Amino acid sequence: MAVRSIVVMGPSGSGKSTIGSLLATRLEADFIDADDHHPEANREKMVGNVPLDDEDRMPWLHLVGKAMQTETQLERSVVVACSALKRVYRDVLREYEPDATFVYLHGSPDLLAGRLGARTGHFMPKTLLDSQLAALEPLGADESGVVVDIDASPDSIVDAAVTALENIG
Repeated sequence: MAVRSIVVMGPSGSGKSTIGSLLATRLEADFIDADDHHPEANREKMVGNVPLDDEDRMPWLHLVGKAMQTETQLERSVVVACSALKRVYRDVLREYEPDATFVYLHGSPDLLAGRLGARTGHFMPKTLLDSQLAALEPLGADESGVVVDIDASPDSIVDAAVTALENIG
């Protein structure tokens, strides 16, 4: 298998960490959860119901991009769970991995809110979902990526992602 960089993207509650981890296992790739790279100041803002702005996100995105690049330089494929809500954020990741492919986990606002309401032990509160949906910019026609609906079981979502990825090469 050729070395690949795949970013599983979407708003909070879309299942990025779960699907990203399962997808990495399926593709025999390493897995990086971008949330693990947030500085404490970002976590504190989110816990305090304060949405992150571009100034907060840019240093974090550069850390995530460097982590992706490290994996591929070691000839290892990588799957990254990262919100990557705006095109400019995806552009930062592409600075490090120009051939990165994005898997956009798409779900209705009601589905996302329901998932966030049922989640425990995560620093991202349900109250910030609206700000994430407002910031979300779907993949552009010129961006390498696929859209996968999340109204299914995790295994079915991963199956759909693998199939879609195979269709784009």
